Amino acid sequence: MKILTAGEGGVGKTTLLHRLVEGKFSASTKMTIGVEFYLKETIIDEQQCTLQLWDFGGQQRFRFLLESYVLGAKGALLMFDLTRPMTLDNLEQWINIVRKSDPNLPVIFIGTKSDLAEEIMIDDEYAESFKNHFNLFEYLRISSKTGENVQKAFELLIRKILKGQNY
Repeated sequence: MKILTAGEGGVGKTTLLHRLVEGKFSASTKMTIGVEFYLKETIIDEQQCTLQLWDFGGQQRFRFLLESYVLGAKGALLMFDLTRPMTLDNLEQWINIVRKSDPNLPVIFIGTKSDLAEEIMIDDEYAESFKNHFNLFEYLRISSKTGENVQKAFELLIRKILKGQNY
């Protein structure tokens, strides 16, 4: 299953994938240039799944590359940083990229860095309004540092994909 991670630079896409794949928090990830990818074997509802996780670089200068990488994607995580409202500014651009070849691609909306409770500037109601506006199927706060909801985010997305494909 090809899964995309998308969002502005610095929202935590690479850190999330390190947490999922390696099971640990990495505070020293480097900026993703273009696209990197990871593999993860998992079992969801007794279904063996091989996840091909595509980590899209968030910087503006890489976006022109990304549309060519979305073909065959089964789902996406659209991520923003709960402590930086500006990371919501280009959501429509990200939606257009990940849904380029499939306008009905299941996308889960992820607010990152939930462990930074004192610094959170985006409340759930505001985030839900984006989820509804862009027809995203779920909104979840996660923390790659503590692991909060990391597994749950992928389980929700995979179940949605499996349900849609009637495996």
